[in-house]
Order: sequence, then structure tokens, then C-alpha cells
Amino acid sequence: MPLLAPRRLLLALCWIPVTALAEGTLSTEREKELETLLYQDCGSCHGMTLRGGLGPALPESRMNAYSREGLAALILHGVAGTAMPGWQGLLTEEEARWLADHLQNDNPLDE
Repeated sequence: MPLLAPRRLLLALCWIPVTALAEGTLSTEREKELETLLYQDCGSCHGMTLRGGLGPALPESRMNAYSREGLAALILHGVAGTAMPGWQGLLTEEEARWLADHLQNDNPLDE
């Protein structure tokens, strides 16, 4: 019986998402790559300055209508029935959260 508590602790720790353990591990170089991806790749539809194009403009006010996790999920999974693709095959969850945070807090675009 004395091993029961450590086993439960071990099982509980196994359920912690790997991304939660790795949060904040993006290098400055990777953050710069993600910013380039945002303005180049996302910009191919949303406009190079994110002011809109084929896709809508992405001002902070619009991005803050979503939670950080909700916006990251939108980035990863796309929007069904639209031209917005999911980026899950190219981005990790942490990278999508970084992009969401950038769009919500460091976005130079005003409406």
C-alpha cells in the first residue's frame, strides 16, 4: 500500500500536457521566424500588413474577441468552409499560442 500514493502521483503527472511543461521554450530565433511567417505566409491572404486582402484584416480588437487558446486553435485547425487552412502540420501548439499572443498584444495594426 505505501506505493499507491507515488503511483497515483506518477499517473497524474502523465496527464500533464507536454506543451504545459515546455511552455516558454521558444528561442528568440524561432519567435522571429514565426513573426516572418505571420507577415509573409498569413499575409499572403490577410495582406502583408494584416490589413486584409483575400482574408479579413487582423486588428488587435478583432483578435481579442477570441481567447488566446481559441485563437491558437483557429490557427492550428483553420476555419471550415473558408480559405483559412489549418497550420497544425507546420506549427506546434506552443507556436500557435505565441502567434495568437502576438496578434492580441503586439499587433501594430489599428483599425
